[in-house]
Amino acid sequence: MPLLDPIELTRALVSFDTINPPGDEEASARYLAKILAAAGFEVNLQRFGERRFNLVAKVAGVQGAAPLGFTGHLDTVPLGTASWTHHPHAGEVADGRLYGRGSSDMKAGIAAFLVACLPMLDALRASTGLHVILTGGEETGCDGAHALTRADPALLEPLGALIVGEPTSNRAVIGHKGALWLRGIARGVTAHGAMPHEGVNAIYKVAEALRKIQHFEVGASHAAMGAPTLNVGTVQGGLNINSVPDRAEFSIDMRTVPGIQHTCVTDRLRGHLGNIELEPVIDLPPVYSDPEDSWIARVTDLARARGASSSAPRTVQFFTDAAVLGPATGRPPTIILGPGEPEMAHKTDEYCRVDRLLEAVDLYRDVLADWIAR
Repeated sequence: MPLLDPIELTRALVSFDTINPPGDEEASARYLAKILAAAGFEVNLQRFGERRFNLVAKVAGVQGAAPLGFTGHLDTVPLGTASWTHHPHAGEVADGRLYGRGSSDMKAGIAAFLVACLPMLDALRASTGLHVILTGGEETGCDGAHALTRADPALLEPLGALIVGEPTSNRAVIGHKGALWLRGIARGVTAHGAMPHEGVNAIYKVAEALRKIQHFEVGASHAAMGAPTLNVGTVQGGLNINSVPDRAEFSIDMRTVPGIQHTCVTDRLRGHLGNIELEPVIDLPPVYSDPEDSWIARVTDLARARGASSSAPRTVQFFTDAAVLGPATGRPPTIILGPGEPEMAHKTDEYCRVDRLLEAVDLYRDVLADWIAR
């Protein structure tokens, strides 16, 4: 098949409206499925909801060798309320930037990797093979990745290593914090607002819980990731001004580091808050690869050789599908590496630098060639 152009492929992916919610990866997934099937991949499309799709594409290698894996997500966040200078789905290129929702997070990463790998498929067949795992629903808690783990077990096989194409400005990142989101619920007894003594005010219970939560210690710091964090993001309660509310709730966003067990920290928080119910919303473990692992070290060196990485191991705060796919594929060494600008993710007039996109193609080819030559 003719070689793909990374700029045009990124523009094509940006043109698909995959905003989540509501989420609609179908057209994008089918478009990429045709490209990958024509290149010789074995392609599987998995539906996990109305117009919600994952795509798993495989090139088999020599028997018994664990393949290299790549993952990226097709969905994007909403546009926000501010006006865009550049149409969010036009893929306009101006002043060295490719604009559009998802350009950095993370359609440029998907495009760059596919352009890099397609000419190398014969060499990968003679080596370990390659698995490309493209998901939907990552932005709302790795919904597509979770669906894959519940699907046919043959779709996800043990991997020798995993590349996550999230935006890192082509810097090698060896891990990210976990995400534990909880809903706290307080229950009371309703009564007339003129006779509050006849009720139990659930908002007062939440207020007391919020005072306590400010003094809760999530856990110890990690040498590379730093301290875990906790934030209360929303508070809701009451239906009308002249009634005692019998229900109120708040949401908690904890970002955790290796060494913190989510079940343990939830139990500790439950005891700390007293009569507050805690319900899980998102539960994603941290991801961290040993910087001394031989493959991790080589990829870090390859990125550094192109001037895109510092010497110190890097981690990021945002979560990725590796939190779900890593355990499902044998916990391979995992690196986060992509051309997008992390500071542009989720922003108005999101863009990816064209020079970073082109550089990523070369960097991914370096990584693939190193993998094949092992």
